[in-house]
Amino acid sequence: MRILVAEDHRRLADTVAEGLRREGMAVDVAYDGADALTHVALLRYDVVVLDRDLPRVHGDDVCRTLIAQHPETRVLMLTAASTIRDRIEGLGLGADDYLTKPFDFDELVARVRALARRATPALPPTLVHGDLQLDSARRVAVRGHVPLALTPKEFAVLECLLAAEGRVVSAEELLQRVWDEAANPFTTTVKTTIGRLRGKLGDPPLIETVREAGYRI
Repeated sequence: MRILVAEDHRRLADTVAEGLRREGMAVDVAYDGADALTHVALLRYDVVVLDRDLPRVHGDDVCRTLIAQHPETRVLMLTAASTIRDRIEGLGLGADDYLTKPFDFDELVARVRALARRATPALPPTLVHGDLQLDSARRVAVRGHVPLALTPKEFAVLECLLAAEGRVVSAEELLQRVWDEAANPFTTTVKTTIGRLRGKLGDPPLIETVREAGYRI
């Protein structure tokens, strides 16, 4: 899933982004409202973690723009204000969820995952192909009853391929859904990750390379 963290407190923004990346998410960061609007104009995000008190363009205005122009994107609003009125105002702007600072990181992850499920067509709780099973909620993949030791990126790539149900997934789509804006589109990152994933999946091979198109299971 692709996430945008819009937060002007750089240390908090970078810490949240790094934590979400460890959970297997592709995360971009914007440090003000204008930068956040630039990001959402260029890329589709499943969830925007949005600080309400952003500089340059206020978080309220960013939220209004998101709701009007990108209704498929879910908004988790962050704020230091914790009164009932503040929460009502935030949700009244169109935010899908609301979290006050300071917050527990595990709760943030759970809320982001819940919102991401609402942003995309619902997938079955377990993706299955032959003797391969992937449990997205528990972050567990098993083949032939043997657990697979996958990195977060390998798990996310496998999840994308299984969710495609036989459709060819291009390297560009994998870059956009699994990595973030720091990834160089001209590197062999996707090819290398696919190679490692194939090795861990074992035989018989499951991932097919479709020449000049991408990959599929």
